[in-house]
Amino acid sequence: MKWFARKTPGDVWDEVIQGPLGDIEAAACIRTICEAATASAATVGGSARNDMRESERYEGAARAAMEIAMKISDDLMRDDAVRRIVDLCMKANDVKTAQILSRAIQASWIRETVQRDYPVLLQ
Repeated sequence: MKWFARKTPGDVWDEVIQGPLGDIEAAACIRTICEAATASAATVGGSARNDMRESERYEGAARAAMEIAMKISDDLMRDDAVRRIVDLCMKANDVKTAQILSRAIQASWIRETVQRDYPVLLQ
């Protein structure tokens, strides 16, 4: 009864992107990825036990979002996208990655906002 078997839905970041993305589409894609992975990041950051499935989901989402962010040519849109990824990393308590990403933000007001929201990144 193979035709009754249901496929488990894949994650947003696992979908194949058809063609090149423009800056607006890439920023929207990163926003969608970060929103979809928020629960996994919170689970990874808040639990004492190591949940491998949620950890893999968070890492896959962060990796996909970073790859897309590198392709954004507009500086301000890229900085906003990186800020969203930093938020995701901090929810997962991944300070090391968040520090690296926060240094890549070029717009001073976005960098200041990130530093105000997450003072641990200054260390």
